[in-house]
Amino acid sequence: GRSPLRVDCCGLQCPGPLQRLAREAAALKPGNELVVTATDPGFPADAKAWCEGQGHALLEMMPLAGGRNEARIRISGTAAVAAVPETAPLRGAHGAKKKTLVVFSGDLDRVLAAFVIANGAVAMGSPVTLFFTFWGLNALRRPGPQASGKGLIDRMFGLMMPKGPNALKLSQMHFLGAGTALMKWVMRSKQAPNLPDLIAQARAAGVRIIACTMSMEVMGLKREELLDGIELGGVATFLGEADQSSATLFV
Repeated sequence: GRSPLRVDCCGLQCPGPLQRLAREAAALKPGNELVVTATDPGFPADAKAWCEGQGHALLEMMPLAGGRNEARIRISGTAAVAAVPETAPLRGAHGAKKKTLVVFSGDLDRVLAAFVIANGAVAMGSPVTLFFTFWGLNALRRPGPQASGKGLIDRMFGLMMPKGPNALKLSQMHFLGAGTALMKWVMRSKQAPNLPDLIAQARAAGVRIIACTMSMEVMGLKREELLDGIELGGVATFLGEADQSSATLFV
């Protein structure tokens, strides 16, 4: 038979191996196999959950030297999600369960967690919506000058709040910036994706990112101060997404 596709994910941190697995599997035909090698300690459990969710067969999970794990997977022609009608409740496109996250915090570690979960959910085949409100909106700000025509209070808010993902601080051990800088260095050294990269990956994967218009008004933020591709919406938009979701998380 055809030799399996070999995919090396060693060195990638979560959700990197899962994203790579989903991308490579999408190009294969039913019956094809792929062998994925990863050093992420969570990969064995993640690969098992991914196969169960997508209806593929995890033929083998083998521990190797150097902290590596090797998964051999056979692509199914009758994935589990395909058997679910697209009109079924709590399901999004292609029958996948939708996920909604409320991002209330503007702390670097919490926003990182939100985008790791979002990108992982997309790799699992789930449509995802992120609803940013209050301090979470700071993660969506552009660096640079504020919009013109703002009043004094709005300008003061804009000056005091972080401008974008690179300006966010840790919720613990910030240490006047030293702790946050150290955490970013550690993440780079361990090949963990940074926040701007995770945001770009989420947008490229079709994650809906919605900014709460009420919070924008209260905090004096204008549409042109946010990153490209951000939708605007209110509580009804969020509730509509939550009603269609199998899980709603608050970060």
